[in-house]
Amino acid sequence: MMIMACGSTVVVAGSAGADRARSNLDWRRVATPADRARLRGWRGAWVDALAQVDPKEVARDPVLFNPDRSLVDPLPPAGPYRCRTYKLGARAGIGPTFTASGWFACRIGTSEDDGERVVSLVKLDGSQRPVGSVFADTNARAVFLGTMELGDETRPLRYGRDVNRDMAGLIERIAAKRWRVVLPYPRFESLLDVVELVPDA
Repeated sequence: MMIMACGSTVVVAGSAGADRARSNLDWRRVATPADRARLRGWRGAWVDALAQVDPKEVARDPVLFNPDRSLVDPLPPAGPYRCRTYKLGARAGIGPTFTASGWFACRIGTSEDDGERVVSLVKLDGSQRPVGSVFADTNARAVFLGTMELGDETRPLRYGRDVNRDMAGLIERIAAKRWRVVLPYPRFESLLDVVELVPDA
């Protein structure tokens, strides 16, 4: 089962896409207490992570790694995207302080439910695949809540079932056709994950 949500509408879809329920919930009521705390601490995560990263790495892409870069209209249009993940900082000072993945396929999906727009974000390939929902928040930020699908799994766990799989982040538009998902204090390895999203033209 996966929660898909946008604005004040939440749709709960069963494995066959049936069994729908509606509730007037916003992301703050859907998010676990731990994820609400992580999202409140987004700036601290940036500060802690950038303090460990070689400034030369940040200088290669100052727009992507500027914590205050957030343009209006944060929701990416539906369609195929290329995405890659940057991991910044190291927990307890152990491990690399900056890594970048290769490009993978992602998709922004939309559907309608009683006139409400439902938005989802899914990474389609790779051994670690975020799957979740996009909530409208402010005019410059949206919120992502989801879970991590691993290996050869064919369906994600329900959000909130496994704290080690739960994911929470901010979606921001940083250029005309460029977005990022900022994941503060992920469960493992890094202090901050930044997922870059660009349309797969």
